[in-house]
Amino acid sequence: MFETSLLAHKRILVTGGGSGLGAAMGRRFLALGAELVICGRTRDRLEATASEMREQIGGKVTTIACDIRDGAAVDGMMETIWRDAPLDVLVNNAAATFIAQTEHLSFRAADAILAPTLHGAMYCTLAAGRRWIEGRHRGVVLSILSTSTITGRAFTVPSAMAKSALLAMTKSLAVEWGPKGIRTVAIAPGPFPTAGATGQLRPEGRDDSWTARNPLGRTGEHGELADLASFLVSDRAGYINGEMVTIDGGAHLRSSGAEDLLGWTEAQWAEQRAARSRA
Repeated sequence: MFETSLLAHKRILVTGGGSGLGAAMGRRFLALGAELVICGRTRDRLEATASEMREQIGGKVTTIACDIRDGAAVDGMMETIWRDAPLDVLVNNAAATFIAQTEHLSFRAADAILAPTLHGAMYCTLAAGRRWIEGRHRGVVLSILSTSTITGRAFTVPSAMAKSALLAMTKSLAVEWGPKGIRTVAIAPGPFPTAGATGQLRPEGRDDSWTARNPLGRTGEHGELADLASFLVSDRAGYINGEMVTIDGGAHLRSSGAEDLLGWTEAQWAEQRAARSRA
């Protein structure tokens, strides 16, 4: 679909790049000529993913274990990256969520979602942006959001709040940092199943007819999201700034994606809370 050199000479950091959609985007960036850095909390997972990428695709992949919930750790990660050369692209992909009745959320549970999803993305954006501006280096921030930024979403309120805040960041920094050569863009994916997200958002007992309710009658393929991300961070998208692109088959036009949970019984919610505690 793209020229194999589309992302040549670009250094790209993907947070949460060791699995799921982060790894899918990383593979596509590598195949298009980028140098890749992936970060996450689990070093073994990062190394396994990086080894697989090098073997299957080739190219340079660097791993950095970093808890992006810690601003000092994020700053240290950026210092390490910049020792070799500046980043060109930051992909804010790392996030956390789970379904819950909002009135049952503890402060700790809410923070477990807000910390990586909102604070972590903000820390990474500030740390990269500050260095780009000081070094007069052009850059791109791509944030992976969700269609809850359009519809809201019951039972995942902290996530919807965090993603909406990041959309505000995307629009605000497009104006503030655009004159400095930094673009900020976002993607709102619909259902793109991953092992982690499916376990948290589609537990046993939840209505499984959501695919049929999608206007296109299917879920998204990881390669479709990876291609969109590759275009948005490339120079071909150099005039796109402050925008969020939705890729969900039109699902948000029909439903927020949470309506089936309105019919859950208290017993079902109690089992969900128990399962989360066991995990």
